[in-house]
Amino acid sequence: MDASASAAPAAAAGQGYDASPYLPSRGGLASLRRAAAGCQGCPLFLDATQTVFGAGPARARLMLVGEQPGDQEDVRGEPFVGPAGRLLRRALDEAGLGDEDAYLTNVVKHFKFTPAPRGKRRIHKAPNLREMTACRPWLIEELRLVDPEVLVVLGGTAGRALLGSSFRVGERRGVLLPMPALDGGETAPAAGQLLATVHPSAVLRADDREAAFSGLVADLSVAAAVLE
Repeated sequence: MDASASAAPAAAAGQGYDASPYLPSRGGLASLRRAAAGCQGCPLFLDATQTVFGAGPARARLMLVGEQPGDQEDVRGEPFVGPAGRLLRRALDEAGLGDEDAYLTNVVKHFKFTPAPRGKRRIHKAPNLREMTACRPWLIEELRLVDPEVLVVLGGTAGRALLGSSFRVGERRGVLLPMPALDGGETAPAAGQLLATVHPSAVLRADDREAAFSGLVADLSVAAAVLE
C-alpha cells in the first residue's frame, strides 16, 4: 500500500492532518498539480468539489497567495475567479502590474464552507490551524518551484502560514520583507521579497470600499516598483 492510500483514512477521521505523503518525489508544477488533485491530507477534501491548485507561469516574477478557494473557485477548479479575484485583477491593473503574468494560489487548496440555513448557498468558513498546517507543504513546493522575485501575501491567513502565528496584516502591510525560509527557518531564506496586504475579499466587505480599494492598490504599487 502506498503512502497516500494509508494516509487517507486517517485524514478522513480527523487524525494525522498532513499533505506531505501526497507530494510527488520529483517533477515540476504540472506534476505537483496532478498529485494535489488526489490530496486527502485533511478532511476538507470530503465536501469540496475538487482541489483548487495554483495557476500561472512556472517561473513567474510575481506570486500572490490568498487564504482558500471560494465557491466559484471550487466549482471551476481555478483560483481567484470569483468577485474577490476580479477585484484583485483590477487592483493589479491600477497598480501597474496588469502586464505581469502572476502565479496565483492559496494556502488551503479545498473550499471550506458551511451550508446556508436555507437554500443552496455555501458560506465561506476560515480554515483552522491544523488544516493550514496540513496543506502548507503544497504551498512551500509551489513557492520553491516558482521562485518569485516578489511574493504578495493577501490577508492574515496567508501571512500566518508563511510568517508565523504572530503575524498581523495591519502591522506589516505595504512593507517589503525578506522572503521567509521555506523549511521553517532551518536554512537561509529564499531569494526575493515578501509584501503583505489585505485580502481582496476584505475590500468587498469594507464599509468604505473605495478607500479600502485605494489602500490595496497602494500596497501593490510597492511590488510594482520592485518589478520595474
